[in-house]
Amino acid sequence: MPTTSGRFRWRIVALLFLATTINYVDRQVLSFTMTDELFRKEMLDMTPDAILTKEATDRFKVLYGDVDAAFKFAYAIGFLLVGWLIDRIGTRRGFSLGILVWSIAAILTTFVNTIAGLRWARALLGLGEAANFPSSIKTIAEWFPRRERSFANGLFNAGANVGIILTALAVPYLILQFGWRSSFLVTGVLGFGLLFFWWFLYSKPERNPKLTADELAYIRSGEEKATPINVSWGRLLGYKQTWAFAVGKFMADPIWWFYMSWLPDFFNSNDALDQKLDLKSFGVPFLIIYVVSDAGSIFFGWLSTQFMSWGWSANRAQKTTMLICALCVVPIFFAAQTSSLTVAIALISLATAAHQGWSANMYTFASDLFPKNVVASVTGIGGMFGAVGGILLALLAGRIITAFGYLPMFIIASCSYLIALIIIHLVLPKLEPVRPEELLNDYVKGSKAS
Repeated sequence: MPTTSGRFRWRIVALLFLATTINYVDRQVLSFTMTDELFRKEMLDMTPDAILTKEATDRFKVLYGDVDAAFKFAYAIGFLLVGWLIDRIGTRRGFSLGILVWSIAAILTTFVNTIAGLRWARALLGLGEAANFPSSIKTIAEWFPRRERSFANGLFNAGANVGIILTALAVPYLILQFGWRSSFLVTGVLGFGLLFFWWFLYSKPERNPKLTADELAYIRSGEEKATPINVSWGRLLGYKQTWAFAVGKFMADPIWWFYMSWLPDFFNSNDALDQKLDLKSFGVPFLIIYVVSDAGSIFFGWLSTQFMSWGWSANRAQKTTMLICALCVVPIFFAAQTSSLTVAIALISLATAAHQGWSANMYTFASDLFPKNVVASVTGIGGMFGAVGGILLALLAGRIITAFGYLPMFIIASCSYLIALIIIHLVLPKLEPVRPEELLNDYVKGSKAS
């Protein structure tokens, strides 16, 4: 059996971690910037010395929800297009294109003056940022044997939390010192640095001169030969494995989007809390929340892998881990009722950690259930469903929050994961992978029929 002494594959995870971190810095900037009064006034076409009334603030929140929905709409379209593109032109070129688009969009946001301009800039950002997860998950499938993918996915996915932490620490400082436009300019420049690193450092395992023969053999151990064909989205939707993955994304992704888009405002405007946060005080609480969330991504990714090392089947290991994650989210509804800032932070930390653990295992679904040559397409389909769920929740969020407060949103969050797991189990009682020969047979049948 090949040795595991080679460790170059973990450098690839580090590169994906960096990419995910910068991806989340760019997408998270707006949720902190939206708490700045000058930004709100400018987007509402108000003069800097005008009074920001409750009615104006509520109107801004509804408009902000619409902007958020525009981002997710483009993100959903981008997921389908990018997943298809990456499976055809390769991860290196496909991801490079995505990074370029989202970095341009981030910098363009520096120059917006209206809510309509903001909506278009965020839509372009969503289109580019859709490349991150299909690229990363396909890369993990290319660089890791199946038994290590949950842990590797958990590691790179932890970059999302680091991105949010960096945003919470740096963006308020930039806004207070240099104005809100500086935050988009600085974070957009980071994307171009990432583009340089990705283009010159990434290659497939077979083409990488630094990868030893032993490590390459280990990566390919237990692997079935991929079917060298292109499979349409329509045919992929014919597999129950695709629908199990899509359900998990549709039910859980909108909750994560809600956290990213609205947590700064929750801590800034929730009258139930004994303390409120602002641009000067976001840093430490968000550091706590997303350090815990990072730990959850890594721990729950490791836990599934650990269960399998004990001899558990992938079905039992992953679904047990996801059940634990789902149960950890249930208490979050109390965060909207407690007056204690500390308790609210603790409950949200637990829920975000559980979500990241859920996500790490969901990403493993795609790479475990399908051959590598269609992983990006399947990830794109699942991401599209997640974004559609995010669009629906985003369109409602601002209106629900202004009318009823945050409790209904947290109730939705508390039960979504359990419902998703039940549906996944009904759709796919056993996590049986689609065999390459199944794809080939369906492809041949489709070709004859056409």
